[in-house]
Amino acid sequence: MARIAVFNQKGGVGKTTTTLNLAGLLARRGTDPLVIDLDPQGHLTEVCGVSVPRADASLYGLYAHGVPLAALSMSTRNGWRLVPSHIELSKVDTQFGKGPAVLTRLAVALEKEPAGRPVLMDACPMLGVLSLASVFAADGVIIPISTDYLAMKGALQMERTLKALEQVLKRRVPRRYLITRYDSRRRMSLDIERQLRARYGDEVCATRIAENVSLAESPASNQDVFEHAPASRGARDYGRLLEELLATGFIRLERPAAAPAVRTAPPGARTALAAGQEFLLRRGAATGLRLVHTRRAGS
Repeated sequence: MARIAVFNQKGGVGKTTTTLNLAGLLARRGTDPLVIDLDPQGHLTEVCGVSVPRADASLYGLYAHGVPLAALSMSTRNGWRLVPSHIELSKVDTQFGKGPAVLTRLAVALEKEPAGRPVLMDACPMLGVLSLASVFAADGVIIPISTDYLAMKGALQMERTLKALEQVLKRRVPRRYLITRYDSRRRMSLDIERQLRARYGDEVCATRIAENVSLAESPASNQDVFEHAPASRGARDYGRLLEELLATGFIRLERPAAAPAVRTAPPGARTALAAGQEFLLRRGAATGLRLVHTRRAGS
């Protein structure tokens, strides 16, 4: 599995932190990861210090004009490629609809990327076209869960969402639940870990990401934790996490078959007034998902 969506229907659980630091580790291994920011808030884009002059220079360009990901991705000081976000992405649901062609557009676009390149997708917490597109395009989903009861509810919502999607995908979506902001001194942390392991078993990562000030500080300096504080507990935890995901086969790496394509600037932006709405999970997705099934069957 080389395409991973990081998704939970709850904000503040460590999705962007997890994407940022796994990308940093993968880049240090020389795997040339591609990272996609699907959250209209653009936190990951901001952390990477990437300035997006107009909407079409972001992932929005794929949906508005079919701009290839290779033309949208930008080099970051962190050593990997980023397809940035823009606030206009919040209008994708209402501007381009919720049909199969939109839901599978990201998966189709990723087929043009070099084979074997790891892809990390930082999904927004709202259930809509963008977050669902990340699941359709992914080989597996990492679900960060901070040790509080609202995050636990988010995990239950994710379970229901993935089960609904699996009726359309006709397969079980591989997943790993990742415990974040863990503090062994707090009874709540211990209680939530116990409940998660009882409910999801081996799908809960053995590695826990402890509450750590370095993880909170590093984004302020546009760095991952390995650059900001390589000897910190946060760096050790994410290092162990990647080793676990590799050892269990949840992430499988190989060198990209080709060099990254030359990046060019896309055309000017197009705007709309409509606001994003929640996507109905089971409506009209089956036809377009055949594109996804074709890739799975051929892999």
